[in-house]
Amino acid sequence: MENKHEIKVIDSLLPPEMARAAEEIGMAKASMGIRKTTMLAILAGTFIAFGAVFSTLVSTGSTMSWASRKVSTRQILQNWMIVYLGNMLGAFSIVLMIWLSGHYLFGDGIIGANILKIAAVKCELGFIQAVVLGILCNILVCLAIWLCYSTKSTHGKILAIVFPITAFVAAGFEHSVANMYFIPMGLFVKEWADPSLWTNVPEISQHIESLTWGTYLTRNLIPVTIGNILGGAGFVGITYWLIYSSKWSSNN
Repeated sequence: MENKHEIKVIDSLLPPEMARAAEEIGMAKASMGIRKTTMLAILAGTFIAFGAVFSTLVSTGSTMSWASRKVSTRQILQNWMIVYLGNMLGAFSIVLMIWLSGHYLFGDGIIGANILKIAAVKCELGFIQAVVLGILCNILVCLAIWLCYSTKSTHGKILAIVFPITAFVAAGFEHSVANMYFIPMGLFVKEWADPSLWTNVPEISQHIESLTWGTYLTRNLIPVTIGNILGGAGFVGITYWLIYSSKWSSNN
């Protein structure tokens, strides 16, 4: 006879179990073959570019497995580099397709004007400002990843990521991979579109000179990437590792 008082299994993990899951996932990612990692990274960059919203450069999981010495520094650096370059290739492929589609001309060029403004403002950030905005962004992005480790179901993972990702987008924080779409797209529009898109719009024309490949590299891509690494690896990954997985955590 079925026990009417049988306790149902809840699809959730406690923080120490989440930490172990993060380590295992990180180990799997670090040891994944270069070809598979590259293809997944390209896909990730492509999907990020579509929304220019959600991604992470440094996952909580791989950072925690590195801290526990379950993957080597060489493995994690190689994984980061492959993923970073794959993200860039994926994002740039969407930039090219959006450009060729003429999507930026929709609404009598309003979309193109808006992407110009977004890209130009991102290239006017100070170095320290961009680093800190990158830190704040990836704290929230990696928090979303951390929360995903608490559930095995698809709907649970979706609910887990909604609020941190919504917060980082609404707050205007900076993510290097999302910007691999925003800024190159703005540069494409600036360099090859009809200048009438911005010459008669004061809020764009006053910023347009700051939008160059050089400022993209020095005032956004490099500092934001540094911030993303610090925010994800330092503020989330290492912190949770210290609390739940390290020898220090077992003695306190």
